[in-house]
Amino acid sequence: MTKAQLIERTRMFATRVFRLVDRLPRSQGSKIITIQLLKSASSVAANYRAVNRAKSRADFANKLKVVLEEADESNFWLTFIHDLELIDKSDNELLHLIKESNELTAIFTSSIKTISTSGKKS
Repeated sequence: MTKAQLIERTRMFATRVFRLVDRLPRSQGSKIITIQLLKSASSVAANYRAVNRAKSRADFANKLKVVLEEADESNFWLTFIHDLELIDKSDNELLHLIKESNELTAIFTSSIKTISTSGKKS
């Protein structure tokens, strides 16, 4: 996957999350989940763009770690919505976003492992 494709993928992830939260019930609990999920999902997209403007290898790795944390947090909130059944458990969009957040987390975890191992001398 190219950088441009991953930039697009993370942006679409954030866009889809923004649309999903509009379907949550209006309650105190949902309000907290909405804020946290919107922050983490948009941070995945925004910070991945920043990764591609890193000034050094160390800056690149640090920015990528932020993206990983935000992707994992997004997965937590999406799974939490699923567990609480705030949206029907069989909802295709919710299930897709949980899967997508898992895949993004795996991609960024793998990238960080690659960076850390390629920076070590044999």
